[in-house]
Amino acid sequence: MLCCMPGVAFVPALLVSWSSAAFIISYAIAVLAGHVEPLVPYISDTGTKPPESGVFGFMINISALLAAITMYIRYLLIEKQNESSHFVRSSCNMFTLCMGLMGCTGMSIVATFQELAVPSVHDMGALVAFGSGVVYITLQSTISYKSCPRWNTYSVCHIRMAISVISWIAFIPMIVFASKISMTKIDWTPGEKDYTYHFMSAICEWTVAFGFIFFFLTFIRDFQRFSLRISTEIHED
Repeated sequence: MLCCMPGVAFVPALLVSWSSAAFIISYAIAVLAGHVEPLVPYISDTGTKPPESGVFGFMINISALLAAITMYIRYLLIEKQNESSHFVRSSCNMFTLCMGLMGCTGMSIVATFQELAVPSVHDMGALVAFGSGVVYITLQSTISYKSCPRWNTYSVCHIRMAISVISWIAFIPMIVFASKISMTKIDWTPGEKDYTYHFMSAICEWTVAFGFIFFFLTFIRDFQRFSLRISTEIHED
């Protein structure tokens, strides 16, 4: 079904499908194995112990690669549209791409360095992934407004900006609550010390993560009218 999509729409569609599956499958395995409580664990908690750690690491690394490809195609799309409309500076488009790729790098760090094994590196990767990701979708929302009405509808722009605002609203308390947690663990139970901070921070984390997924979902229609062609030149001696 993905291969039948026009243009390169299958790329963000695959990213959304794969990332959703990565979160859900890791969560299901971790809960069934009794490694985490079913009530809102951290996303990283669902990929810390085997066997879910292997699934989580593999699938999130693929998600990071798909996200990087999606962001690069989005960059090329804006550059192409900008040739005739001149609605955004190329430097701004490039900066937006760089922020997105930083977020992808953070995702890969999160997937590679488990929470309990190397907590400082893991936490830094998560901060880069979520922080850069929120900045990326906010910049993309702003660019979308600048491209209206020729290349985007205002309804799509409103949806993207709403997701960006919700992500910011969730991202800030996520950091605040997480900073108040005094221990590193994955098997949280209600009533213990710092559980409330963990619970609130985890809710915000899931909100931001699925905010990214829904944001990339809005790229599908844009990508339908864009195709990549590889030209090969043969020179005769």
